[in-house]
Amino acid sequence: MEDLASFIRGIPKAELHIHIEGSLEPEMAFALARKHGLALGYPSAEALRRAYDFRDLQSFLDLYYAGAAVLRDAEDFYLLTRAYLERARADGVVHAEIFFDPQTHTQRGVPMMSVIEGIGAALHAAEGDLGMSSRLILCFLRHLPEDDAERTLDEALRWRDQLCAVGLDSSEKGHPPAKFARVFQRARAEGLEAVAHAGEEGPPAYIREALDLLKVSRIDHGVRCLEDPALVERLAREKVPLTVCPLSNVKLRVFPRLEEHNLKRLMQAGLTVTVNSDDPAYFGGYIGENFGACQRALGLGREDIRRLAQDSIAASFLPEHDKAQWLERIRTFDDRPRPS
Repeated sequence: MEDLASFIRGIPKAELHIHIEGSLEPEMAFALARKHGLALGYPSAEALRRAYDFRDLQSFLDLYYAGAAVLRDAEDFYLLTRAYLERARADGVVHAEIFFDPQTHTQRGVPMMSVIEGIGAALHAAEGDLGMSSRLILCFLRHLPEDDAERTLDEALRWRDQLCAVGLDSSEKGHPPAKFARVFQRARAEGLEAVAHAGEEGPPAYIREALDLLKVSRIDHGVRCLEDPALVERLAREKVPLTVCPLSNVKLRVFPRLEEHNLKRLMQAGLTVTVNSDDPAYFGGYIGENFGACQRALGLGREDIRRLAQDSIAASFLPEHDKAQWLERIRTFDDRPRPS
């Protein structure tokens, strides 16, 4: 087991489904609250962590948005992002594609410049001192009107050179991808890639809408696709990656136990599947914990881990040359000592 744990930590991998606001650990939340003179409503960081017992996606989001209130200036976003990057690099992440939710902050009066420039400074620094590449994905909050998303895109295009893609997150139930077809079309016209959360709590039909109407190149979550065999066949044929978040799925009651998660069945169906941490501060694990827990609960072997790492690089927005280099590193990776 220790041998596999070392293999999991060491093998190069990409993380493609991480909400930077969801990496806000209680200890940092309390430190930022003190900095800004805010009250969090909990007596300690440990008391706040004990509150992370969610009934569903919405109960998590309520606490998530409340926690984000401590993020006020560019330094806050820099510190938040830097802390995530250091944790991820220790887990073998060599490339991260990071979601951020500007509407969560601009609605509180935080300038978008503070958000993007704080995150961006941390990403730039990590390229030099952590040897870690990255991309930034602007997500629209699907519980808000599309007009609000359009205004957000208008403002964010001032930093077009720092953005790789647009995404869609927040409450899935009752907010189908079709609601955002217009703003996604505009974003793609600006040369941005597109991804979307679909098929986590929402039905498989939301996955189809994301593909057909938003023209996404990746599906975030997508675990309910197995309810629709024709959709599974399409995802396999078109090599549409799924960015799966196993510990998140259990914490939000999508699956009752990790042993019942369909990750391995998705792989067996021939799909391109990646393992990610989603909102690791809230869901009990960064990418290393997600890999390790899945290995133990689902009986994943060394070659399953290698395949998941390969799929993460293949599904990324890295240039093809960079993908080829990392895929070769993963193909030949072996942390076992060689006989002398």
